[in-house]
Amino acid sequence: MSKFIREELLVDGVKTVVQSAGTGEPLVLFHGAGTVDGFDFAEAWARRFRVIVPYHPGFGESGDDPSFTDIHDYVMHYLELFDILKIDTLSLIGLSMGGYLAARFASEHGHRVKKLVLIAPYGLDVPEYPALDIIATPGEQLVPMLVSNFDALKPRLPEKPDMEFIAARYREATTFARLFWEHPIDPKFPRYLHRVKMPTLIVWGDEDKIIPVEHAQAWRKWIPNAEVMIVKGAGHIVHRDKPEVADAIGKFLG
Repeated sequence: MSKFIREELLVDGVKTVVQSAGTGEPLVLFHGAGTVDGFDFAEAWARRFRVIVPYHPGFGESGDDPSFTDIHDYVMHYLELFDILKIDTLSLIGLSMGGYLAARFASEHGHRVKKLVLIAPYGLDVPEYPALDIIATPGEQLVPMLVSNFDALKPRLPEKPDMEFIAARYREATTFARLFWEHPIDPKFPRYLHRVKMPTLIVWGDEDKIIPVEHAQAWRKWIPNAEVMIVKGAGHIVHRDKPEVADAIGKFLG
């Protein structure tokens, strides 16, 4: 992430590390339930936007707040962060868990979101195509399932994970479990998705082993005006399997 500048902020008492690059209108990326794959793919967007990538509390380099027990706590956290950064309106991208967070934010604060991109978002119950129970899946099994072609992710992983790497993954898994162990799906969430009226793009890999690609049509049902892009030969982290997806997202946002 050579083009990104690291900044450490205190957001309502929580240390929040933010990476940013570029100038122009704000574009915020909400990462998923893990940060192992990095954010360097977002550098391409910095040619047209002020790209902002915060680490969620409990993930990556940010601090934690054990009182955050619901995704709405993160919505409020980001309202505070955007006020600190003096961001009034923005484009928003969310990946997996970050997609759920982005959709929640957009449904509650749609007047602040100009365009929305959801990459294999978590959050809907599709009984005939259940998502993988990632809390119950061992990390050594989960990581290779993130992509269709493991070679796309392998360079970002240490050959011999040390205790610091293992501890970081455990911390992120624990944070995710705290949020979703008791209530993995909010059954009331879909009823508010009609409020997502800004231009929206839903991106999914057709070989997703974490959240099946059939979920894309469920999201399309609840966000009627959304565009859907299915990427052939790609897994859950679509943009790692197919780097050209980042350019397609940039064009949509532009």
